[in-house]
Order: sequence, then structure tokens, then C-alpha cells
Amino acid sequence: MRGFALAAGVILAASSSGWAASGHQHGHGGGHGAGHGASQDQAAQPYAGMEQRPIKALSPEEIAGLRDGQGLGMALPAELNGYPGPRHVLDMADDLALSPHQRHQTGEAFAEMKARAADLGVAVIEAERGLDRLFAAGTADQAAIDEATAKVASLRGRLRATHLGYHLLMRQILTAQQVSTYNRLRGYRVE
Repeated sequence: MRGFALAAGVILAASSSGWAASGHQHGHGGGHGAGHGASQDQAAQPYAGMEQRPIKALSPEEIAGLRDGQGLGMALPAELNGYPGPRHVLDMADDLALSPHQRHQTGEAFAEMKARAADLGVAVIEAERGLDRLFAAGTADQAAIDEATAKVASLRGRLRATHLGYHLLMRQILTAQQVSTYNRLRGYRVE
């Protein structure tokens, strides 16, 4: 049972960062509760319509982002603590006065990150699809759930570590002044 709780916690933590980052909130603090003009029916039915999704735990936007190798908020611990992301560095190349060598290194890092993240993203989608099928087919039991959620959690962890690792790499490519400029231009107060 402890394994189930751990796996469920990891999955919730991993998916909630992408979910919240993409603006999908429900109920608690999401502006949809009583006092914000929402009816009682809306409050009682926060998942209404989601049962039509091909993979219940993933929105169409999340599926597209995972397939495309997008960060989906997974690298926020790095990004918001002064570890720039390769895509944003490329977008800001002129403002950061990247050298030709830095542009090349960053471009290679971004392409590699995107490819690896897309491969892992597809694996996450398929693992979530497998978990969904257990319940759709009525074959879910505790052993199957433990196995399926451990697989999802492992893949999501690897995906997040991939994104975070490329933020770490950018600190090796950029100068301290460029990192400081990046943070300032992105609106971060990071020392």
C-alpha cells in the first residue's frame, strides 16, 4: 500500500505542475467556486466532459505538449532559480549577445532536449493510456494499478529530469552576466 501511495503522490506532483502551468484548475482556488458566480452544479461537476477524453488524465493540450517535447512547467525549479532554458535563450540570443559558438551550442542543446523530451513524452502518453485502459476495461486491480502508476511516475520523472538537465547545461554555456541579463529580461528577481 505504501508503494501505491508513493506512486500516486509522484504522479500527482508531476502532472499538477503541467496542469497548473497550462491554466487548468478546478475547484479549490481556481476561481470556479461559490462567490465567483459559479452554480452549484459546476462546483459539483468539476470533471464533467472529461470522460470523453481518449486518455482521461491528459487534456488535448497536454498530449500535444508531450508529443512536441514542450516543458509544460516541468523545469520551473531551474528556470525560476537562475538556470535559463535553451529555447528561451535562443529566443533572446540577440539581447544576450550570444557568440556564434554559444548560439551553436544552445541550438544543439535545444534540438537534443526537444527530441529526447518528445520521445519520453510519447512514452508518458502511452503509459497513461495503459493506466486508463485498466479502468475502461474493468480489469484494474491493486497489482495492476501499482505497476501502471510506477511506470507513469518513472517516465514522468525521467522527462522532468531531461528538461531540468538542459537548464543546468545552459549555466555552462552562458556567462554569469548573460544569466543575469536573462533573469532580468524574463522578469525574475534571482540573485
